[in-house]
Amino acid sequence: MIYLKEFTLASEDSETEYLKKLGRTCYRSVHPFNFFPVGVQLKDMTFSDITIFSGGNGSGKSTIMNIIAEKMGLKRDAMFNSTHFFEPYIEMCSYSKAICESDLEASIVANSRIITSDDVFQKIIDTRKKNADLEFKRELIFNSEPERMPSHVNLEDEESVKAFERFYAKRTMSMSGYIREFVGEEDRTLSNGENGFLYFSETIQPNGLYLLDEPENSLSTEMQLKLASLILGMARFYDCQFIISTHSPFLLSLPFARIYDLDTHPVVTCKWTDLANVRAYYDFFKEHEHDFED
Repeated sequence: MIYLKEFTLASEDSETEYLKKLGRTCYRSVHPFNFFPVGVQLKDMTFSDITIFSGGNGSGKSTIMNIIAEKMGLKRDAMFNSTHFFEPYIEMCSYSKAICESDLEASIVANSRIITSDDVFQKIIDTRKKNADLEFKRELIFNSEPERMPSHVNLEDEESVKAFERFYAKRTMSMSGYIREFVGEEDRTLSNGENGFLYFSETIQPNGLYLLDEPENSLSTEMQLKLASLILGMARFYDCQFIISTHSPFLLSLPFARIYDLDTHPVVTCKWTDLANVRAYYDFFKEHEHDFED
């Protein structure tokens, strides 16, 4: 499913005119204005079911993702720290969609979002906080004085009924069973990386446009391969479109993905095996090939 067909960044003339009217030289940065160096020439982008932006640090991958997300009004969980110049810039951008207004489009709009590393890390932090809160409540229960049986139960008072239920349960259940029932269970069965992957698998739903900004962060090789499989399956069978920024060769190798190499001037589309990042991996393992034969 192709939902976002094309996206056009602000033209050089529009940027120049805005900065000329601004007429101020006190700013150290006017980001995202002039965020691409001269010669990059990436203004018009065409998207496939899976489109990937590849490039080194500072090449503009995350900036492009945030510009697209803000222009389209996509949902995000973590706070986005934009500059004073971000809104004027995105007003100069434009995009076109591949489907008409319909119930399907309403579904896509409802599901679509940008997912950044901050979102994934927040999921991990929230899990840690939940575990800490549950452990604190558990210790309070273990160290608390035995409860007395309520002298009266008002069946019309919800709190009164709940107090009796807790008292009865504490007397008839094991302590561990009582804690699971009335406090909750700690989630210590998953590692940080597994919790990160769980965030993607729970958040990515059918019929959605998903912008994934360096989703490989915190994921092991195994988890990156699972994420690649999830992305491919959701694109093929569940009408999802993905725009991804990544360094991961496991994501870059997704079949039929359109890849923009932001390290070339001007920017070109290419095969994943032509990327300098991937060639570095290839050269490294070729150099150490004999180590795998021992």
